[in-house]
Amino acid sequence: MDFRAIAMGLVFAFIWSSAFTSARIIVADASPLFSLALRFLISGFLGVLIARVMGQSWHLTRSQWRATILFGICQNALYLGLNFYAMQTVEASVAAIIASTMPLLVAFAGFLFLGEKLRPVAVLGLFAGFAGVALILSTRIGGGVDLFGVTLCCIGALALTFATLTIRGATSGGNFMMVVGLQMLVGSAVLFVAAPMFETIFVHPTVPLALAFTYTTLFPGLLATLIWVLLLDRIGATRAATFHFLNPVFGVSIAAILLGEQLGPLDFVGVGITTLGILAVQLSRQPSQGSTAST
Repeated sequence: MDFRAIAMGLVFAFIWSSAFTSARIIVADASPLFSLALRFLISGFLGVLIARVMGQSWHLTRSQWRATILFGICQNALYLGLNFYAMQTVEASVAAIIASTMPLLVAFAGFLFLGEKLRPVAVLGLFAGFAGVALILSTRIGGGVDLFGVTLCCIGALALTFATLTIRGATSGGNFMMVVGLQMLVGSAVLFVAAPMFETIFVHPTVPLALAFTYTTLFPGLLATLIWVLLLDRIGATRAATFHFLNPVFGVSIAAILLGEQLGPLDFVGVGITTLGILAVQLSRQPSQGSTAST
């Protein structure tokens, strides 16, 4: 892995983790589902436009369309929709920690449902990762965290896991950026229907809302996706996924700096354990030396 790949992975992990803090800012001044639907509408159209400039086609294969629709519903409408809704009452750091379990859940789901083998270090990583999250949540529950919001974040993490497993078949026919743009539009359509059913739509125009919405739309929405595509092409999916181990650290750090969210000693211990658990699981899935990286 060269210096450029490492830099790309660090930037991607940082931007991805920062989305929880910007979302927390957004839901303070706008209804969560409506604001997210609008964000996906803008990001989706921009993604499709970029794809067309790149020469990509929206004539996808049948498997791509199926994966695009499922991914749009599971990741954008369910995972992000539930997280946005939950962050009305749940701190960004808590949402980031729960979402960071996705690599652990994917490995565990692959073992249960796809027959993928787990190396001993991966098993230890799974136990460590989930133990770290449990430690953090136990301290927050004792401090009066909203359990309904935490439950929504947990359901969202499961939806993200399913979406991640689904997207494996979405890029076999190329047109990756087009798939990204279209799945955002799918999520937008679902959320525009759900918003008036589950919330009272409101927008309080403020400078923080405008800045957070613009940042979330352009950076986590598009730039991080573009970096991820380039990283996949450079080093392969398995090696690129290793950078997810940084999400707990970046997520809680950004929330603490920008939102002033308090972190206790057990939070630091839990973040450290979770980070090491995710790293262990991801490293156990690395190809052996001399083998070809998966793309």
